[in-house]
Formats: sequence, C-alpha cells, structure tokens
Amino acid sequence: MDLTVIAYVVYLLISGALTVWVAQTLSRNGKIFLADVLKGNEKLADAVNHLLVVGFYLVNLGFVALYLKAADAVADARGLFEALSVKIGVVLLVLGVMHLGNVYVLNRIRRRGVMEREQTPPVGPQGWTRQSDATPAPWNPPAAGTAQV
Repeated sequence: MDLTVIAYVVYLLISGALTVWVAQTLSRNGKIFLADVLKGNEKLADAVNHLLVVGFYLVNLGFVALYLKAADAVADARGLFEALSVKIGVVLLVLGVMHLGNVYVLNRIRRRGVMEREQTPPVGPQGWTRQSDATPAPWNPPAAGTAQV
C-alpha cells in the first residue's frame, strides 16, 4: 500500500476521533451552560445543544474531508509524519477556533439574559412614611414661622 494512502487513513482516523471527542465534551459541558442561558428551560437547552453539536460535526468533518488531499505524494516515513503533523495541526486549530466561536456567541447570549434580569427590580418601589414634624432631622423641612440662619 502507498504511504500517501496510509497518511490519508491515519489522518481521517485521528481527525474523526478528535472531532467526536471535542463535540462530546462540548455537548456534555455546554448543556449546563445553555440551561443557565435559557433560564432553566431544560428541553430547550437540550434541543439547542443538539443543534450546536450537529452543526459542529458538519463544519468540522466537512473541513477534514476537504483538507484530505495531500499536495505531494508521501515518499518515506519522515514525509508521512510531516504530512500528518501539518494536517492534524490545522484540524486542531480549526476545532479550537470553532470552540472559541461557540463560547463567544453563547457568552453574549448569557450576558444579555443577565442584563435583562438585572434591569427588572426584584421588589417594586415601596411608599415612604413621612417623619413627624417633631422629629428633628436634616431631611425634614423647617417648621412654619421659624427663621433660617
């Protein structure tokens, strides 16, 4: 078997395994984050989480498939490792960028939800009780007929 074909097989196995591992990690830990963003709506959090994971798989596996073709044929073991290191390195960078993009978008959504919760006061404004005029305090108006100095 040609070394280029071996490089393809190893690249696909490693890239596929990395994509599945990152997607499962993001799904497991993202579910908690999404539940907070969506104010405890677990069903909606699960649905959004599943959609994000499917999109993650489609983009990353599509990139892995498009990036499969090698520019040059692999001639020896050294060339095999060099080709694999470049390809797997690029796949890891793309996975990292996708992860950071997802976290950024979800954090923006979470911030908006926190801001909306903070703008709503927990208790409505309460009425004041007026102090009696006999109680001297700096906030009471001066009594009628008294001179101010």
